[in-house]
Amino acid sequence: MIRLGVSSFSRFAACSKSKSCTLLTEAPGKLLSSRTFRTLSIPTVSDRFPVIGGSQNVPGRTMSTAQRLDLSGIYPPISTPFNQDESIAYDKLKSNLEIWDKIPFRGYVVQGSNGEYVYLSVEERVEMVKRVREIIPSDKLIIAGSGCESTSHTIEMTQKMATAGADAALVITPFYFKNGMNNEALYKHFTQVADKSPIPVIVYNVPPNTGLDMDPDLIIKLSTHPNIIGLKDSAGDISKIGNLVYKTKSNDFQILAGSASFLYPALSVGCVGGVCALANVLGSEVCQLYKLFMQSKHEEAQHLQHRLIAPNMAVTRQFGVPGLKQAMDWFGLYGGPTRSPLVPVTPQQMETLRKSFSDNKFL
Repeated sequence: MIRLGVSSFSRFAACSKSKSCTLLTEAPGKLLSSRTFRTLSIPTVSDRFPVIGGSQNVPGRTMSTAQRLDLSGIYPPISTPFNQDESIAYDKLKSNLEIWDKIPFRGYVVQGSNGEYVYLSVEERVEMVKRVREIIPSDKLIIAGSGCESTSHTIEMTQKMATAGADAALVITPFYFKNGMNNEALYKHFTQVADKSPIPVIVYNVPPNTGLDMDPDLIIKLSTHPNIIGLKDSAGDISKIGNLVYKTKSNDFQILAGSASFLYPALSVGCVGGVCALANVLGSEVCQLYKLFMQSKHEEAQHLQHRLIAPNMAVTRQFGVPGLKQAMDWFGLYGGPTRSPLVPVTPQQMETLRKSFSDNKFL
C-alpha cells in the first residue's frame, strides 16, 4: 500500500509494484493539510501489466494516468430528492445515503439520468456532489455526471465536479443536434473534455434518452486516450458489449453495465460492474447478484437475475424516474416528487409497478 499526496484535482504520484495505492485528496475547498486529507484505496494495474523501469507498461498510458481507478462493483445512480416545492431536500439526501451506506456499494453515481440532472441548475448539480462527498465514507467513489450539450460547458462542469469531490466524471453524449453527432464530432468532444479534465472520464452511452447509440469503433478509439478509463453502456446489446471488452482489453478500459436487467450477462462477457437504477431500491439484491457471479455461483446468479428484470424494467423504461421514486417510498427510502415537467405515476401505473415487485417476491 503506497500513500499518494494529491489534490482534489487528482494529481498522481508514482506507485511502485504494489497492488494498490492509497490516494489522499484534499477536502473540497480546503488547502492541503494533514487534517483535510481523505483516503481512497485505488488498486493499480500492476497485476495485469508488468512494471518496467519504475512505470506501468500500459499501452497508450502515461505514468500519471496508469494508476487507474478500479471501477469494479455496483453503483446506484442516485435520485435527487425534492421537497413538495421542488427545491432539493438535502435532509432526505442524507437519510437515503445513511440507508445506502449499509449496502456494499462501490460508490455512487451522482447527477446521472436518474438524478434528473437536465432539470437542475449548474449550482444545484455541483452542490449535490459536494453534499454527497461530505456524507459518505471516504472509501466510496463518486462518479459525477458532468455532461452538457457544448464541449466548453462540459469541460467547465467536469472541473467543478472535481473540485466538489468527484473521483471520476460520467460524460453523456451531446444529443440535441443529434444529426451532427457523428464519430468525428463525438471523438473531438470526448477527447477535448478528457484532455482538460483533472479526473478520469467515463463515457456514457444511453440511447433510450439521447437517441444516439455510439459506434463501437468510436468507443475503441476513445479507449486509447490516457484519461478515458471506461464506458457505462445502457443500450444492453450484449454482443456489442462483449466485443468492446475484447477489443479494449489491452487499454485498461473498464465497462459498466448500465442496467440491472442485463447485469449478469454483462458480467459474463467481461463488464466490471454495473450502474443500476434498481440499486436505489433493491441495492442489497443487485449487490448480491454481483457477489454470486464473482463467487461463480452461476445458477443462483441466473435465478436472481431473472427476478430482477421485471422490477428493473418498471423503474426504467416503463415508468422512469417517477416509478423509481414511487418504489423508493415503498422500500423505506425517500423518493418524493419529481421536478416538473415530470409527473407522478397514475394509480393504474402504480398498481402495475407494485405488481412487478410483488410477483417477484420483493414486496
